[in-house]
Amino acid sequence: MERVVVYVDGFNMYFGMMDAGFEKLRWLDLDALVKDLLLPNQQLAQVKYFTSRVSNNPDKQKRQTTYIEALESKGVKIYYGNYQRDSEECKRCGNIWPTYNEKMTDVNIATQILIDAYEDKYDMAMLISGDSDLVPPMKAVHELFNKKRVFVAFPPKRHNQSVALIAKGSMTIGRKKIADNQFGEEVTKKGGYVLRQPSEWK
Repeated sequence: MERVVVYVDGFNMYFGMMDAGFEKLRWLDLDALVKDLLLPNQQLAQVKYFTSRVSNNPDKQKRQTTYIEALESKGVKIYYGNYQRDSEECKRCGNIWPTYNEKMTDVNIATQILIDAYEDKYDMAMLISGDSDLVPPMKAVHELFNKKRVFVAFPPKRHNQSVALIAKGSMTIGRKKIADNQFGEEVTKKGGYVLRQPSEWK
């Protein structure tokens, strides 16, 4: 059996789904989705989810926390980057407005893919992202560990040719796979606490 560790770029997946018009499919069970993508000769070792805590909107924070806890209830390991406040200035009128940027996700993914290769945690790394910043660590895995490979499952609307060229196999995750692998309306955590699908996501 080919051992698989999955690395999910949370924001890349989320915004790809939003661009594809999948607003009603955000209650996505990543563990179930990944298992649905695997071949019969592959075995899931771990799903790792990389994100940053939203900090500029209490309602979004609450929904994100609920979703992260639902993922954790299925054994998904969460890694956090930073969600940084920045600003943009209009070149014509001089107006300045706040923007928010998610930082460190690509570095965290790169670090984990290389550590896990070194520690022989996988035969295949499945990367769910279309971020070209991840090309260097993908190359490094293929050069340093010639029996391991990085396969890319692109989120909707996130296909990237430079990533596909380096990957040893790729696909795009379609709407049906996402729709077929939603959590139930209620997810019960190990301690018995019940998480409910955010009403805005229904």
